[in-house]
Amino acid sequence: MRDLQADLALGLRLADLADSITQARYQAIDLVIETKPDLTPVTDADKATEKAIRELLAQERPNDLIVGEEFGTPDLETGEYYWVIDPIDGTKNFLRGIPTWATLIGLCNPAHEVVLGVVSAPALYRRWYASQGGGAFVTENKSAPRQIRVSGVKELTDASLSYSDLVGWGARKQAMLRLQESIWRTRGLGDFWSHMLVAEGAVDIAVEPVLALWDMAALDIIVREAGGQFTNLDGKNGSHGGNGVSSNGLLHSDFLKALNS
Repeated sequence: MRDLQADLALGLRLADLADSITQARYQAIDLVIETKPDLTPVTDADKATEKAIRELLAQERPNDLIVGEEFGTPDLETGEYYWVIDPIDGTKNFLRGIPTWATLIGLCNPAHEVVLGVVSAPALYRRWYASQGGGAFVTENKSAPRQIRVSGVKELTDASLSYSDLVGWGARKQAMLRLQESIWRTRGLGDFWSHMLVAEGAVDIAVEPVLALWDMAALDIIVREAGGQFTNLDGKNGSHGGNGVSSNGLLHSDFLKALNS
């Protein structure tokens, strides 16, 4: 049996380590930026952060596997727990000096269920975390943790929707545009921030059409422990589905029905 409280304490240490690296490189005039084969940017801060997290995990949890955006994915069918790391979610924001970026740290069990998540956004002075059965919490400017809960909005016409942009929607694009005209409020906040606002109850639905596991794992458990729901756009639970929608749960089926109509 895993000691999830010990794992959570380690996850928070990993976030502290990440923050010390990312904050030092944020808005640095000598920031090194490269373009990956998929044409997305990566900075020296992304690589340094993931490397440091991997090194600490190798010391503290040598039997666990590690999935990371910058340094690859092992065979996940070996029956081991595995950590899922996005060193900087929102790299485009990071390199342009926009403070909406974060380090995402998740832990999955051998059944591929996320059991722990930490999202640390030091430029926003906020950190969210959750563990299975333990609730979801936020700290603001290193304050005492505050438990968070999703909203109670029940109708799409009363709901607030957040997304990144209109790229990557394919056949669902027209349905997404129709939803924006019928829903109460929409904002393109994007990335982790949209989903954490769902967990806090400030936004009712967050959605993105193309995501990787490391983009979603930490968000998944935090939204669920706040009382919400996290699936892909086909309604499959979890963060392994290639895209993601989080909600307060009350709006989930209606939103997916409208999006897939």
